[in-house]
Amino acid sequence: MKNFSTWMLVMFAVMFWGFRAIMILMTQMGNDLGGMEPLNMNLEIILSFVVLACLVLIVKRKMIGALIYLLGYGMYFGVNLFNYAKLMMEQSTEIQITMHMSAFVSLLGMILPVAILLDLLMDKGRKANPKDKKTDWFYKNEQFDRKYDERADRNNYRTL
Repeated sequence: MKNFSTWMLVMFAVMFWGFRAIMILMTQMGNDLGGMEPLNMNLEIILSFVVLACLVLIVKRKMIGALIYLLGYGMYFGVNLFNYAKLMMEQSTEIQITMHMSAFVSLLGMILPVAILLDLLMDKGRKANPKDKKTDWFYKNEQFDRKYDERADRNNYRTL
């Protein structure tokens, strides 16, 4: 992870995971965190462990981690956003502030995996041909390579 954007996205994902973990703990203790509650407690706990594994894969620059992260959060938060949008279109009932907060958190939960996936997609070429200024001056310079002559020992000795 050489990019500043990748570091920032992963740190934000860890903070969002911590926020969700605090929300689970507060709900288990009988309190609510600013009127927000998990959408599905059992699925939230399972998803929190899946997200931890995905964050490790994202740090290692594996595309499968970002895809699982997007799929998990998309299925969890996407349904809530869809129901919120449908409720806003109907305008049949008055919407409470807790629903607005839940929709805002769901929106953050959808934007974050998409941003991480886009970051990995844009950075794919850099992984194939990495540039490291600390070592490229030595390894990428042919003028400093050792010139062999007829006296050079080119034998590959093997020990049995």
